[in-house]
Amino acid sequence: MRSLSQRAAAPALLATVSTFALLSAAPAFAQSAEPVADEAAQVDDIVVTGTRVQNRSRLDTLVPVDVVTSEALQTRGTTEFATALAQAVPSLTFQRPSANDGSDSIRPITLRGLSPDQTLVLVNGTRRHASALVNVNGVVGRGSAAVDLNTIPTGALDRVEVLRDGASAQYGSDAIAGVVNLRLKQASSGGGASVTYGQYFTTVKTARGERDENDGGTVTASAWQGFSLGDDGFLTLSAEYLNRESTNRSDYDPRAAANGAITARFGDPDVEQWTVFANAGKGLGNGWEAYGWAGYQDRDSEGAAFPRLSDNVNNVASIYPNGFLPKVAIHSKDASLAGGLRGELAGWNTDISLTYGRNALDFRTEDSLNSTYGATSPTSFDSGSLIYDQLVLGADFSREFEVGLSGGPLNFAWGLEQRWENYKIEAGQPESYNRGPLGANTALTGGAQGFVGFQPSNAVDVDRDNFAAYADVEIPLTDKLRVEGAVRFEDYSDFGDTQTGKLSARYDFTPSFALRGSVSTAFRAPSLQQSYFTSTASVIQNGAVVETGTFPATSTVAAALGARPLKAETSTNYSVGAVVRLGRFDLTVDAYKIDIDDQIVLSELINRTFSGQVAGLLDPQGVQAARFFLNGVSTSTEGVDIVGRYRLPTDTLGDFDFTVAANFNDVSVNRVPTSSSVLNPVPTLFARQRILTIEDGTPAAKVSASADWSRDKWGATVRATYYGDVLQPGSTAANDYSTGAKTVVDLEGRFQLTERVGVAIGVDNVFDEYPDFVPALLNSNGVLGFPYYSPFGFNGRYGYARLSLKW
Repeated sequence: MRSLSQRAAAPALLATVSTFALLSAAPAFAQSAEPVADEAAQVDDIVVTGTRVQNRSRLDTLVPVDVVTSEALQTRGTTEFATALAQAVPSLTFQRPSANDGSDSIRPITLRGLSPDQTLVLVNGTRRHASALVNVNGVVGRGSAAVDLNTIPTGALDRVEVLRDGASAQYGSDAIAGVVNLRLKQASSGGGASVTYGQYFTTVKTARGERDENDGGTVTASAWQGFSLGDDGFLTLSAEYLNRESTNRSDYDPRAAANGAITARFGDPDVEQWTVFANAGKGLGNGWEAYGWAGYQDRDSEGAAFPRLSDNVNNVASIYPNGFLPKVAIHSKDASLAGGLRGELAGWNTDISLTYGRNALDFRTEDSLNSTYGATSPTSFDSGSLIYDQLVLGADFSREFEVGLSGGPLNFAWGLEQRWENYKIEAGQPESYNRGPLGANTALTGGAQGFVGFQPSNAVDVDRDNFAAYADVEIPLTDKLRVEGAVRFEDYSDFGDTQTGKLSARYDFTPSFALRGSVSTAFRAPSLQQSYFTSTASVIQNGAVVETGTFPATSTVAAALGARPLKAETSTNYSVGAVVRLGRFDLTVDAYKIDIDDQIVLSELINRTFSGQVAGLLDPQGVQAARFFLNGVSTSTEGVDIVGRYRLPTDTLGDFDFTVAANFNDVSVNRVPTSSSVLNPVPTLFARQRILTIEDGTPAAKVSASADWSRDKWGATVRATYYGDVLQPGSTAANDYSTGAKTVVDLEGRFQLTERVGVAIGVDNVFDEYPDFVPALLNSNGVLGFPYYSPFGFNGRYGYARLSLKW
């Protein structure tokens, strides 16, 4: 494993040089004499995440919080929210896996290199429901079930607040890495619309050849409108439609039956989706307000599995004389509904809310066949469904108390939360998983190829509930020193109770310089998906298709192989940082250390060939290998976040806004699970490939430097992002490959045609940068042109144009 100092040296120098370059360039401009004292208190800097004190700016918080406005997310080519957010926040990574079944369409984010389900996502301060999907293949975040950020359209958002600190004591389970709070627009008038079209125009250089591609054409249309509800209410409606064509970055297939062609489709899936959101608030009198929001998304996406050539034993020539490329299609229906009341009750600021969320994924396997049915096989299969929903009832109370402190009043907050969750797996049609009339031939694979349907034995319908109580006090001991403490108790119906705590402090030496720090404990309960997901799937292992069963940890098979009932992950988070404010320049530097115990992971594939005892367990299940969820991985994560911003208004050249932001991160696996199996020999549960994915699957360094310029009707943005090398490990060192360290440059120009009509033209990845291609020796079928661990994808240069309206 590379040391943090080795991996961070080059980008650290880049960040330092860039910061000094921005500052030293300032005298070259004729600066405006406009006052700047109020700039730090702009509306987009006021945060509600990480603090329960009102009117707190991001530079006044006791822990680091990033604020990303809707406008900042929209000054780029991508209209995919998760991609735009990862470009804006260096500590966030959003990889774009391909040929990984459902993970191609439901892609997770990671914060500070931790698992996707270790970041809590809120909408308007309330818990967002997770996706029904479990990431079970060879992706970063393998074994996680996380929130799908792309179910939220950018146009519905006012801003995003990213709390980069452990916060379970404040917000509950999952907040080990931090919190992403999505704040919806609250407009009672006005509106806007935009239409964006873009596509990739790129030169693809893989191990076996070079070609030009023009693909991935994407149309996005969005609009929002604010309505007044009387004199003291608002209703904001937003809608978005997206249609994206697939991309393909596979290599040429070297196998004889391929005739030198590209037979796979490795890239973004086809996507067509529409999303609507509503956000409303209305005064009720006597200081009380009713509020609520609702959202719905319908998404159809289709990614590709591995190709089956004409000479494949599982091909049926009468159906596919030239072989076939199975597709994994997902119809995602995501719904959310929330309502609440807030006002003053017996002197307490009171907020009572009820929030419901549901994610349903219907799977189809298209352009495929079940070879055990021969020429009578269907080519399109209903492969079953995954459904997850949750209902959260919360009550939050806060109040200020004058206790004679020189720093001002003490703020005390407390609250209660009750959560109900349900998880279902529904079986597909029999042909999607059965062995047909030719099933006695063991050389043939049963079920739909590419994605085997869920079987009746996989079907589950389980639920649980959870109760939580918290208290949070912030004390301004002096006008310079503030401290905050929080404690939380949670009790789950399926695994028991847990307690967490947090202590934070900040000392402002001067109005220009402050130190801050925190220490906290956090936890993440095993999700229902991790506890109960079960399936039979075609998994690629060392280039071969292996029929693999995923078993619950409490099942007979998993217990015999070494599984134990799941328990909660726990962590301890330490951070210390500094805040500098000098006029129009501000800088935050925050170092952190996160120790996690009993992280939940998905085990290695344990093959029937390991021993006769394993074969005896798996053969009756009709699978060649098994895997299951387990605790036992302990990690340490150390890093530094740096964010610097300088705003420069000028009389003649316009207004400039410079930002340099960086994340340096190092993850170490300190302990792996030990087996309780009674088998002899005992199978390995967690080995090299899984360990290195955790340690080196996200960049150790990510540095972004951007400049925004506006003058009269003109505007422009230029952004350069450096990504450190990312390893995509194999089972042995000889099978490793990596992305290489890369810098991606984006450029956009804008012009306001009229007061209401604007246009923008831009190019993301101007210099057509790619990760290093997969070596030919490690790509025997040509499928994987590039590492899908790449933190910036592998699609190349993207050009786009946007027409926007406002009223």
